[in-house]
Amino acid sequence: MNKKLFKTILLTGLFVGTTDILYAFISIYILSGKFSEKMFQIIAAGLIGLKPAMTWGAGAAFIGLFIHYFIAMTFTVLFFLLFTKIKFLAYDKFLIGMLYGIFVNLVMNFLVLPLTIIPTGKFNLSRTFIDWIIFGCIFGIPLVWNTYRFYGRTGTGK
Repeated sequence: MNKKLFKTILLTGLFVGTTDILYAFISIYILSGKFSEKMFQIIAAGLIGLKPAMTWGAGAAFIGLFIHYFIAMTFTVLFFLLFTKIKFLAYDKFLIGMLYGIFVNLVMNFLVLPLTIIPTGKFNLSRTFIDWIIFGCIFGIPLVWNTYRFYGRTGTGK
């Protein structure tokens, strides 16, 4: 991997990971009226268990932070790799960004989170639809935008 590609993927992954976690904090605050002080510990609980995550304090929070950015980086690398292999992905940066954001959200909610001990709430279609729009805008579009820019594509459907 060349230096420019590595830097682009790293910065893109950090950006979308940060916007994602900010959205999670804001969303929880809006829904509960409380700031989630243990967000990263809860993320770590998916790997190390709830009791250790709540008792390890900052160590567990660091593990959760790492897991969060690892997942964001994985989805970023995946898109950069797929982009060169699947011609349809160069069609329209906004449409593909929204669709990739929805894809990431679906994978997280229906594959990754169920494999953890993190409890998932009931499926709510209107809430899910809102999440898809927001996630497409804060994760999918920025990721796809940077991919198009890196590969010199316009994404105008031509």
